[in-house]
Amino acid sequence: MLAKLLLIGRMKDRSLSARTDEFLERCRAYGKVETVELPDSDVVREGKALLRELDKERSSCVVVLSEEGKLLTTEAFASYISAADRKIVFVIGGPFGLAPEVKARASLLWSLSPLTFTHELARLLLCEQLYRALNFNAGGSYHHR
Repeated sequence: MLAKLLLIGRMKDRSLSARTDEFLERCRAYGKVETVELPDSDVVREGKALLRELDKERSSCVVVLSEEGKLLTTEAFASYISAADRKIVFVIGGPFGLAPEVKARASLLWSLSPLTFTHELARLLLCEQLYRALNFNAGGSYHHR
């Protein structure tokens, strides 16, 4: 599995950052996972920066986390990951959301929950769910079946 996380802003909360790094390290047991942090700004500038990065990933599957996205169960997300035959790029915007042009590039608009989370908490949740899905697909025991 190849994955890239395109993220707006830096993790400021050290405890959330440590947990996020822990899950990223666990994910790396299943394949290459890279992260690209882009500076936070306004939605327009962030959108342009994200689109520049996405232009480098033309053949990749793009999963954009968005509140209006599709809700998936853990098993459905694991199935989506398993079926991907190319690199998956996950995009998390900043506190003010994402430009419509970024959402338009998505192969999948995915919502973690109907609730709203900070972008830092969304990053932790993404990394935990990515690890859970990869472990599930490998027959691991992290996800209770």
